[in-house]
Amino acid sequence: MSRAAEQAIKASYKALKEDFVSNLTGGDISEINYVTAVAPAAVVLWSALQSRQNFFRPYTPIAFAVDFLLNIGAILLATTLYANTPILLSILLIAPVAIIYSLPKPPTPKKAKVPPKQTKDEAPNPLPKKPFLTTYRGAMLVVTCLAILAVDFRIFPRRFAKVENWGTSLMDVGVGSFVFSAGLVAARPILKEQLAGKTTPLGTRLYQSIRHSIPLLVLGFIRLYSVKGLDYAEHVTEYGVHWNFFFTLGFLPPFVALFQSAFQFIPSYAGLAILLGAAYQIALEFTPLKAFVLIGPRTNLFNKNREGIFSFIGYLAIFLAGQHTGMFILPAHSSSGATGIKQRKSLLLKLAAWSGIWILLFFLTFSYSYGLSLAVSRRLANLPYFLWIAAFNNTQILAFCLVETVFFPQAYKHGHLTRKEEDDVYKGSTSRVLEAFNRNGLAVFLVANLGTGVVNLTVNTLEVGSLGAMGILMGYAVCLTGLAAGLDVYDISIKM
Repeated sequence: MSRAAEQAIKASYKALKEDFVSNLTGGDISEINYVTAVAPAAVVLWSALQSRQNFFRPYTPIAFAVDFLLNIGAILLATTLYANTPILLSILLIAPVAIIYSLPKPPTPKKAKVPPKQTKDEAPNPLPKKPFLTTYRGAMLVVTCLAILAVDFRIFPRRFAKVENWGTSLMDVGVGSFVFSAGLVAARPILKEQLAGKTTPLGTRLYQSIRHSIPLLVLGFIRLYSVKGLDYAEHVTEYGVHWNFFFTLGFLPPFVALFQSAFQFIPSYAGLAILLGAAYQIALEFTPLKAFVLIGPRTNLFNKNREGIFSFIGYLAIFLAGQHTGMFILPAHSSSGATGIKQRKSLLLKLAAWSGIWILLFFLTFSYSYGLSLAVSRRLANLPYFLWIAAFNNTQILAFCLVETVFFPQAYKHGHLTRKEEDDVYKGSTSRVLEAFNRNGLAVFLVANLGTGVVNLTVNTLEVGSLGAMGILMGYAVCLTGLAAGLDVYDISIKM
């Protein structure tokens, strides 16, 4: 076969794959909710096993295998073999809980005598690690890492793939959730400043944010040159010709630092996010911006990357919405100083209220009968997309918080525990697998991208049947989990 013929076949296959991984309208929002509800259902079963039978202590190889099957395998099944029946999978996961509670509870091991709970020099931790947040972030990363490879196989439904222009899909909610989650944890340093009564000058904030951005931008350029050099299949309407998700993540910190100054005038990150999202939507509707992004020419560097540049505004609004949520769920105590069940009830009510607010705002922009009739567009990262992501993530966090409240009441008695006791409760209430994914999330996500590339360069994924696809995806999941768990076991945290 001549070189020209080989290149023609390669180009044809690349075009076929681009068409295969793209989607026109995505799926239905309710179906996405059913699929993503599998993760909380799996956590319910995990929590029942741990709280009732203390199954994951000690953490034996069998415990690790069950942890993997529940928190990784269930999500993989929900997006592949059970994609059409996610409710059935959730029922199958929750059903054994009744059996677990009918079994006799194992005897509680005797504890060694410990010193008094609180020493004079040890104050309660104002920003403790919370199991339900680790579970939420870990599950979100698992879904994201599995989907970026699964989408290349026919076993992964096309309606779950990223949409072309308008619509909703599982992968669209995944990329937005990644940014929301990053914003949530970015509230921690701000809260530390407030607790210390300090204010970092704008110049210092910008310098620190740029230092944080450099590794992400480097990763963006590495991905750019690897994709172009290997002639890897890509869809330019996702972010543009050269832009990629790492560039979006890399440019967020400096702009967030600027918006911290605006917080002095509008003391609400949710308010800032809504104003930014609304202003961007007004520009889309009443200027030629929407037409430029969707059908404009690609004549220069700016035009070629218009999707990534302008969608950045929407992702910045999502990040700020995540910060808003982090500001009230990360602290150990409520403003009234209440602890224990009163504080947890207050947190649940606040999460429920904000979930309702975001859902209502989304409904008012999205509804054809009672709202503005605006379509969701991940490509534009427009106002409905931003509100959808904020509503979805607040609701997911509420679900995981409810599970923790029911099964692990000791996890929110922060004011009555020493740091050591608090750490012990955290470990007993958190999946080691999800903790490992959460701890080195960005590093694992980077390796997942590399693994996806390796699989696509070595396997014609479009021709792999269901059995072969599940084998490859399960092997890929095992490798990612092994990496994350290995880093956790050796106490390694890779910060980017």
